[in-house]
Amino acid sequence: MKTRKKIYCPICGNSGLRLVFEYTSPPKGETRFKFSSDQVYYRKILQCNMCGHFISMHDMNITALYSGDYVNATYRDEEGLYESYKKIMNLDPERSDNVRRVRRILDFSNTFFSGDVPPHRIRKVLDIGSGLCVFLKRMKDAGWDSTAIDPDGRAISHAIHHVGVKGFCGDFMVLQSEEKYDLITFNKVLEHVSDPVKMLSKAVSNSSPGGLIYIEVPDGEVAAAQGKERQEFFIDHPNIFSFSSLSLMMMRAGLLPLCIERIKEPSSKYTLLAFGRVCG
Repeated sequence: MKTRKKIYCPICGNSGLRLVFEYTSPPKGETRFKFSSDQVYYRKILQCNMCGHFISMHDMNITALYSGDYVNATYRDEEGLYESYKKIMNLDPERSDNVRRVRRILDFSNTFFSGDVPPHRIRKVLDIGSGLCVFLKRMKDAGWDSTAIDPDGRAISHAIHHVGVKGFCGDFMVLQSEEKYDLITFNKVLEHVSDPVKMLSKAVSNSSPGGLIYIEVPDGEVAAAQGKERQEFFIDHPNIFSFSSLSLMMMRAGLLPLCIERIKEPSSKYTLLAFGRVCG
């Protein structure tokens, strides 16, 4: 008899998990990636009974997703990526998730760094999983030295040639760089990786002493109350967070949580956001 592998929460390590949702076909609105179209579709959402974290479990092979399939399915190619970038940049500010994101980050960081000496030096921001690079465009315009990293070469080509920021193409987890950043941002990224604690810990090592890390992740607790069709539970999210699991992840990675909030964005996404200070 085949032994079933025991499943543990990637945040707290607990093995007590309960079934929340099951899927035998893609929910409405989910992007049809090549890996999820070529295989039998079955997956389930489990929730940790200790920290409330949600995980998406399935046997589909997603290894090529972020090196190419994500852009192929979502934007088609580099030209489609650029067209999406221009469309979002031209949104009414009141309808833009990104405008509000930049505003809250600038407001918080201006206060956080206010006592530093020298006070007016150019600060450096690294955006991990930069995608369309809408965020970094606005940070660049606000006077920040901005750097993008993304595993898809087309996203980095777009960042360099259309947005005018620095860029690294590759897996952040194997990035070898002595550069230190005042601010590192994860804008809807940590839900896409299998070990978010490990990735966040890596970011801490690339931060300036006492630096700031900003995180946005899907809010599974609020979304679950709305049902299984919510975008927070789409297949490209192996992790969906609770208020407690976000806080615990930050502390395990070596961050002091300074602020955690839950919001509903103009795009209708339920989001948990957090600022954390690098300890030491």
